[in-house]
Amino acid sequence: MCKYSIKDLERLSEIKAHTIRIWEQRYNIISPNRTDTNIRTYSDDDLRKILNIALLNKHGIKISHIAEMSDADINQQVISFSESDTDFSNQVNALTIAMIEMDEDRFDKIISTNTLRLGFEKTMIRVLYPFLQRVGMMWLTGAINPAQEHFISNLIRQKLIVAIDGQSASINPQSPKFLLFCPEGEMHEIPLLFSNYLLRSRKFRVVYLGINLPFDNLKSVSAIHEPNYLFTILTTQPSGIETQDYINKLSKSYLNTNIIVSGRELFNKKFNFPKNVNFINGIDDLLKFLDDNKV
Repeated sequence: MCKYSIKDLERLSEIKAHTIRIWEQRYNIISPNRTDTNIRTYSDDDLRKILNIALLNKHGIKISHIAEMSDADINQQVISFSESDTDFSNQVNALTIAMIEMDEDRFDKIISTNTLRLGFEKTMIRVLYPFLQRVGMMWLTGAINPAQEHFISNLIRQKLIVAIDGQSASINPQSPKFLLFCPEGEMHEIPLLFSNYLLRSRKFRVVYLGINLPFDNLKSVSAIHEPNYLFTILTTQPSGIETQDYINKLSKSYLNTNIIVSGRELFNKKFNFPKNVNFINGIDDLLKFLDDNKV
């Protein structure tokens, strides 16, 4: 069980800490534990309840009424709103609850509903990507455990694989060929899988090598396929080498190939990108690049 500060609850629920304290005192909606120095700490159950209450309150239900509802009634009302809600922040809250509770059925309903309404690509961009940013923040602060993170990541990975499989028949044989990979030591596959989906949905040819690829293997596959583009995503520093050195090594090893690099490791940091290396600064840049290079 994780422990949360009131600032954690504020950041995750978007409800001000001052408001949470008032709700505690006036309506007794949650009862935090306190440390020896009288600092509030909150449990998974407290976080889940605050997220639920935040969603109901955004839908116009007064806190005085929510305080009179049973936990079962609150959960049922939240599920009902989650299935029809068009507010993306509320969808992210609903997915967060599904992750904490490790509730696969609830996750599937949220994603299926959004996919029907928005399409898979927009669901990824508007709902799942903001949710994954929250998951990353919760992971860094210790607000979720490895089992919860693996549970939700694998569910998203399954959705992506199914969506990618549905694009395979529409590839344009005259389109540029992209070789997708993550370097050795990189284990975050979801951004690379989504890039694979975006490329295939726009009829590009793709050779997908996945994560944790040794550099020598990259060279041998490139020699066989002769891609127009090498495409890699760096969420963390590559194993055994500085990030800048890895970029330089790619550039020098593939002087006649266009190289695309992106990922959290490169955002908000200063790197020197050689002439044959294109830096993609987020999903909007990637979509523009792909649209500009369609055949």
